[in-house]
Amino acid sequence: MSPLSIVFLGLSITSSWGNGHATTYRALSKGLARRGHRVLFLERDVPWYAAHRDLPDPPFAAVRHYANLRELQTRFAAAIEAADLVVLGSYVPQGIEVARWMLQVATGVRAFYDIDTPVTLAKLRRADHEYLTPDLIPRFDLYLSFTGGPVLGLLAREFGAARPRPLYCSVDPDVHRPQATALCWDLGYMGTYSPDRQPGLEALLLAPARALPGGAFVVAGPQYPPDLAWPANVRRVEHLPPARHASFYCGQRFTLNLTRADMASAGWSPSVRLFEAAAAGTPILSDAWPGLDTFFAPEDEILIARSAEQVIGYLSDLEEARRQAIAAAARRRVLRSHTPERRALELERYVAEARGGQDAPVQPERTTEVA
Repeated sequence: MSPLSIVFLGLSITSSWGNGHATTYRALSKGLARRGHRVLFLERDVPWYAAHRDLPDPPFAAVRHYANLRELQTRFAAAIEAADLVVLGSYVPQGIEVARWMLQVATGVRAFYDIDTPVTLAKLRRADHEYLTPDLIPRFDLYLSFTGGPVLGLLAREFGAARPRPLYCSVDPDVHRPQATALCWDLGYMGTYSPDRQPGLEALLLAPARALPGGAFVVAGPQYPPDLAWPANVRRVEHLPPARHASFYCGQRFTLNLTRADMASAGWSPSVRLFEAAAAGTPILSDAWPGLDTFFAPEDEILIARSAEQVIGYLSDLEEARRQAIAAAARRRVLRSHTPERRALELERYVAEARGGQDAPVQPERTTEVA
């Protein structure tokens, strides 16, 4: 494909504080740039991200900030109009107004990138139109979804999405790779506080920590309630920039993956943390959700944990050779299937479909549900 001029209107690429969007946009933009495409990222300048910018000037994308909708329209209409591909992301401030304007102005392929698909669908069903309305969905040439599987067909049938396509997160192996770090913790977890994930954290990390007082555990991520009681052997880290993620994972014997309730219910929704940990060579204990075995083979590339007792068993009884073999297998899988270059190629294919007017029926990924 000839080089494309691509404009992203996204939540943030410069700050990873309290959101997973930034690492996703960084990896995808890097993959696109390596394939010769030109990327402009337009980001609303908000104080909470401005105060925590860990990559203010990425080398693989031009970044411009705007203060409000009027400035976006005034300064960047020409760039939107001239672009071969314009991608609006979920949770963009004033997303509905931005979408209506972008759909009017853009002359190239127009896409919505839903990095929160199950959350978006739940919002639409209760008429919560924070950043998207049902009438906008059929107007996009592409509906790129962080969630695959049956949700893609639902987007087409119930909401009229023209071309719902999976565009999962990816991991940059230049950033996330094995590190020469001493093992400090038996089990760790990284994630922003979320009420619907907290029961899983309690059952699969905090309860094992209480049962194994001689063990060492760690939880990294912002926005946890200040009155939350932590076991004495659980270390808290408020925030880790992406440059420190790999060393954080490599300091753990196992890392825990927890999935938000809406995403677990929909299935086929891997988090970027899942791929990061695998690329770093750390074995993963994950909660169970439909479609997980599309991304990793249970028992061979990932371990499924459903109870504190199972976690304690893995921590206490799993042989070291098997622990390392599971980690190595997961890393091979990620480097084969979930890199920025792989996502860039997928996006190129979707753009070609949209340009050619192709509208092939959605085929959910074939998999067996994790019981």
